[in-house]
Amino acid sequence: MVDDACDDDGLGTTPARLGPTVAGLLDVLDRPGAPGPPPAGALAAGLDDICRRVRACGCPTLLLRLVSQLREYLLGLLWEAGYREHHRVPTVAEYVQLRRHTGGVRPAFTLTDLAHDGPPRVGRHAEPALVALDLLAADLVCWCNDIFSFGKEHRAGTDPLNLVTSIARESAAGETVALRAAAARFNAALAAYVAGDAALDGDPEAGPYLATRRNWIRGTYDWSLRAARYA
Repeated sequence: MVDDACDDDGLGTTPARLGPTVAGLLDVLDRPGAPGPPPAGALAAGLDDICRRVRACGCPTLLLRLVSQLREYLLGLLWEAGYREHHRVPTVAEYVQLRRHTGGVRPAFTLTDLAHDGPPRVGRHAEPALVALDLLAADLVCWCNDIFSFGKEHRAGTDPLNLVTSIARESAAGETVALRAAAARFNAALAAYVAGDAALDGDPEAGPYLATRRNWIRGTYDWSLRAARYA
């Protein structure tokens, strides 16, 4: 809901306009799921409800990970609003780094991990192999979204934030060439993901963690092919 409000309803056009909404949601994350009356406003109340239900699951480390990732998402939205306000296209390196957070994919991974019995034990999430796969999976979901949504965004002609747009600006290439370059970047990252996933094949504790990310990548691709919102 926040994403659509920023992209389609004008909430994310400037940091000043978005700031009060972000402040209210950050206030919820300062006390995630703590007892007390629900906060004012539908978005804050919804976020508070999610935090309360995650807390009730008895996985405090997962709750803290979710809160951290949601903070990164909300602060990333302010970054996006600054670029929109000044009509600035970010470099590819800037865009790739911050898109991992503004896509809201990593907190979605964490909530999906919660649906599996027995997520990886505390500490395993910091293992380099799993960290690398988590980042690759987030990139792949976000880049897939960028590639499929580029046509709609290009027709609207108002948003400078898309991987294809950054590649086109940085390389001084036409949009068709940039779109193919974005697809090539996606395919290369997917090959790296498949190799990293295969290296952990047979690790029973990592199995559900990998399944979450594998299903998100494939599900995003399949859904994007048919989604009316990108028509």
